[in-house]
Amino acid sequence: MNIYDDYIKEIEERKAQGLHPKPIESADLLAEIIEQIKDAGNANRADSLKFFIYNTVPGTTGAAGVKAKFLKEVILGEVAVEEITTTFAFELLSHMKGGPSVEVLLDLALGNDEAIAKQAAEVLKTQVFLYEADMARIEEAFKSGNAIAKELLESYANAEFFTKLPEVEEEIKIVTFIAGTGDISTDLLSPGADAHSRSDRELHGQCIFEHNKEMQQELTALKEQHPDKRVMLIAEKGTMGVGSSRMSGVNNVALWTGIQASPYVPFINIAPIIAGTNGISPIFLTTVGVTGGIGIDLKNWVKKTDAEGNTVVDENGDPVLEQVYSVETGTVLTINTKTKKLYNGVKELKDISAALTPQKMEFIKAGGSYAVVFGKKLQTFAAGVLGIEAPVVYAPSKEISIEGQGLTAVEKIFNKNAVGTTPGKTLHAGSDVRVEVNIVGSQDTTGLMTSQELEAMAATVISPIVDAGYQSGCHTASVWDDKSKANIPKLMKFMNDFGLITGRDPKGEYHAMTDVIHKVLNDITVSDWDIIIGGDSHTRMSKGVAFGADSGTVALALATGEATMPIPESVKVTFKGQMRSFMDFRDVVHATQQQMLKQFGGENVFQGRIIEVHIGTLTSDQAFTFTDWTAEMKAKASICISEDETLIESLEIAKGRIQIMIDKGMDNDKQVLQGLVDKANNRIQELKTGIKPSLRPDANAKYYAEVVIDLDEIAEPMIADPDVNNEDVSKRYTHDTIRPLSYYGGTKQVDLGFVGSCMVHKGDMKILAQMLKNIESQQGKVEFKAPLVVAPPTYNIVDELKAEGDWEVLQKYSGFEFDDNAPKAAARTKYENMLYLERPGCNLCMGNQEKAEPGDTVMATSTRLFQGRVVKDSGEKKGESLLSSTPVVVLSTILGRTPTMAEYEAAVEGIVLTKFKPSQKQLINA
Repeated sequence: MNIYDDYIKEIEERKAQGLHPKPIESADLLAEIIEQIKDAGNANRADSLKFFIYNTVPGTTGAAGVKAKFLKEVILGEVAVEEITTTFAFELLSHMKGGPSVEVLLDLALGNDEAIAKQAAEVLKTQVFLYEADMARIEEAFKSGNAIAKELLESYANAEFFTKLPEVEEEIKIVTFIAGTGDISTDLLSPGADAHSRSDRELHGQCIFEHNKEMQQELTALKEQHPDKRVMLIAEKGTMGVGSSRMSGVNNVALWTGIQASPYVPFINIAPIIAGTNGISPIFLTTVGVTGGIGIDLKNWVKKTDAEGNTVVDENGDPVLEQVYSVETGTVLTINTKTKKLYNGVKELKDISAALTPQKMEFIKAGGSYAVVFGKKLQTFAAGVLGIEAPVVYAPSKEISIEGQGLTAVEKIFNKNAVGTTPGKTLHAGSDVRVEVNIVGSQDTTGLMTSQELEAMAATVISPIVDAGYQSGCHTASVWDDKSKANIPKLMKFMNDFGLITGRDPKGEYHAMTDVIHKVLNDITVSDWDIIIGGDSHTRMSKGVAFGADSGTVALALATGEATMPIPESVKVTFKGQMRSFMDFRDVVHATQQQMLKQFGGENVFQGRIIEVHIGTLTSDQAFTFTDWTAEMKAKASICISEDETLIESLEIAKGRIQIMIDKGMDNDKQVLQGLVDKANNRIQELKTGIKPSLRPDANAKYYAEVVIDLDEIAEPMIADPDVNNEDVSKRYTHDTIRPLSYYGGTKQVDLGFVGSCMVHKGDMKILAQMLKNIESQQGKVEFKAPLVVAPPTYNIVDELKAEGDWEVLQKYSGFEFDDNAPKAAARTKYENMLYLERPGCNLCMGNQEKAEPGDTVMATSTRLFQGRVVKDSGEKKGESLLSSTPVVVLSTILGRTPTMAEYEAAVEGIVLTKFKPSQKQLINA
């Protein structure tokens, strides 16, 4: 059977799933299809033409290269295809988005046939995905006196690829669809368990609303009732897209409600419209911009006030909300892009100018932010070659500079790394800035999409200005099943070839690493002035400033070494008082959120802002516990302000771990990892000599708010509770319900415990080992009344625990230990009351492979308490994922219930939990 027959067989199999033919990426398959097109009598010719024209993936895929070459032959008259005229061949090339298609267009434009050259030039004038090699060809031809090259440069300098696009329509008619009440996690739009299908966009689209066919049918019916309107997906009484960037979530929404990007490229839709009562999660909003969509902060529910203007609260002390206007499913509204307002008929409902800024309007016009980024780069290049000032075409970047006002930490980092700003101008929060990126991370469940995005934008190699890129294998670490075997090696090879350090060696020369991506990025970030972009919402570092991002933004950072965003406002967090000896630092993290909400009357001042935490004395592993949680605080990012000595210690730790990677053979030909060690050594020298102290804000910096956390108030362990039975649905599954251990009275049943994910470090593993020894000493034996799943975040931690004797303790009490020589081939669905030592990685926190049993009450060190993520509901009971410290999780599984304070204190007796004493040094520049 040949490749084409295999493809037809796959098509028949997909029909049974209600799917269309899968878009073609394979060069061999398309080559066979082309041979059938050339054969006038071939029985498969008609279908082959359709596949060639409408079902081939563009960009730099193997199929795109074959397609571009064949279209060139058609244009030059070397091959005659009745259905593909020269004009149509150029039309098809214009939709192929760079790479081989641009190479072909340049061959034709700079060739000797004048008529063909002019046609090719007209198509090239519409293209923006040109890279250095393409630009060099044009520049060389221009310098040789080529008239077409001059014409192209003049067009690019005037940005005609943008200016000649249709303007955004003044009125966009929409119809509303409530996707859920309360905060909506991106798991609802793209469930973690379906991560394996993300690169197959149509297949993945079937999982929207967690496979709820009734909701899907309701959405389809709504679209049929309103064929002239766009559907706006809404989080009623909540924020849309919390918990993850999830480009696949936006892709799914666009697939169901958006506009097809090209008639010749299937299942790639753009321009979704998404809204929430409390807006869109910051990183998810960035993803919406990638697709040229609109994200609206509705504010259709507000806090109720009494006659004196005081907030009215319910019996639990929570603010009572009242509706300002209705957006119930089926409501017809109008977005006016000129007045920048939302209307119901003629009635104005809301000013939505924040969703329609000049920059966002450009994304909408261009069909996404990539085209604007590449367009600006192309315009700058062309103007430079012509020796002219580039005309102002794009909205100028907003530059806010306030005389006499100092800089916050994030403002300092952005000013240092900014490109294209007014020379000598100091920028403050609110400014739009292009910045160079130092570290970029890609993870394995969005990585396949990142590789697709790189192919689509015709990128072939990592930008030379990026210090390092890393591709992880942590999100699929739990189970090495057929899906992983098919996807992960392919991903690792692509990224390794692209220039990233990869967790798995495509040649199998070093041990496959499944370390949690955020932990690796935290180690390879070797400057407090760095900017990090990572394909996961928990890209939060203890050094520098890190932003979680969608797969597309990650691809853009890898390809260009840049990111574009406004400088966010900051909230300053400082600490006072003293930790009790039996408190874990995780309790400080939870108390921070609790005390912040209390200090600001329930308003989350962290949302969408930078948390500048003056943590001072905690080294990178412990400090990471705080910054990691800031994703759940809905912050855009977090920055740790450290003492010089603490930062030096953290950098020494990082150096040691990078050296381990080098020793394992993970460095590449460019010696990227060695370059990081050298950079760390340089930064340590700067700190020791005082040439450049650790990053500190100015004393006269301006903050949106300042929060002071009183450690004396933290008298017992703190637990983030999903509050699954709250009568107000909008208050379920948020991270805002923080309760003390005593709330549960030592009686709440716990069905499973989980110690793992990015929220734990080596210290947690040692605490676990010491607790087991403590309990055996006190009770004569250790008996688990609930399963305890333990997943160390990195292999380094396992190796260090083995060297120090703690792993042997864990082995003694375990009933299962991972074996890399025989990894699990299927996800566990049932658990016994014992300790499981799982492979390093994300495990239960991801929810895409392993899950707790439906209806379980889980006590976890994880960050995920969203419905269905760690545990699904059963027919009898809602699944719960309560989040707490390692000691609470361990003791809860041994008891099968939440412990009392007396039981807790006894279990941690003599154990040194995280010591945290606020810095007594000046952590600001006076």
